[in-house]
Amino acid sequence: MSARGQRFALYLDLIRWDRPAGWLLLLWPSLIALWVASHGFPGWHLLVVFVVGTILMRSAGCCVNDVADRDFDRHVKRTAQRPVTSGAIRPREALAVGAVLAALAFALVLTTTPSAVVWSGVALIVALFYPFAKRWFAMPQAVLGVAFSFGIPMAFAATHSGPIEGWSWWEAVPVWAWGLLLSNLFWVLAYDTEYAMVDRDDDLRIGMKTSAITLGRADVTAIVLFYGVYLLSFLALMSPLGLGWPLRLAWLLAALQVGWHFLLIRERSREGCFQAFRMNHWLSATLFAGVALGYALK
Repeated sequence: MSARGQRFALYLDLIRWDRPAGWLLLLWPSLIALWVASHGFPGWHLLVVFVVGTILMRSAGCCVNDVADRDFDRHVKRTAQRPVTSGAIRPREALAVGAVLAALAFALVLTTTPSAVVWSGVALIVALFYPFAKRWFAMPQAVLGVAFSFGIPMAFAATHSGPIEGWSWWEAVPVWAWGLLLSNLFWVLAYDTEYAMVDRDDDLRIGMKTSAITLGRADVTAIVLFYGVYLLSFLALMSPLGLGWPLRLAWLLAALQVGWHFLLIRERSREGCFQAFRMNHWLSATLFAGVALGYALK
């Protein structure tokens, strides 16, 4: 492989191109909100904007996160060989890659609505804040929950046409959407606590704060409760939309997946917890399928 090809391969490793679970966790809740905001299929333009924009922003987030955590990651088994941590990519170079990706994502947002443009700035601030929350907050996963749920208000903002007048950029996002964001936050708490359980020993040694450390031996119980709050609140929010049996079937299948996750994490093994985390996107994909089919059959 040429030097240029090797560099490109490092960039792909930097943005976790071979690990799509991260951007899928962002994508499905955003698409659920987009379908609801559009009362069904949103059209190819918005679909492409949200799919490609999600991939770009998650990739940019990886660049920022790896630079912020490089001094910690070298002490964690799972992250010690990341390109920035190992020195294969310099921090400044990684940030430049992240800036280019974020700029491309912003260019996509510019093709939507003025309200979405404003909200994209808020989303960026939250995303940049998360890597540093692990230094100060006992439950940094809650900050990640907001960051990973911001596609929900963005979806409503992107379907709100018209110029910005006064506070109309805020009014473009209804209270219902904030309820869905709060609901989704509990799902993020569940799956990212599973993720944090993988690195708990290393994080304790280096002084990192995570929900897995804060919850201690209550971690498995808390994860099941987080899933329960998510699924029950999701059903309460979605039921008035009249999506019929597809939503109910999808919800039941998602609940069965929670039972499978419990079996994977109950022994707290690294392998089981990591597998549970990696498979989480199927839970939200199942719910999205129920929402999309429900609208298609209305």
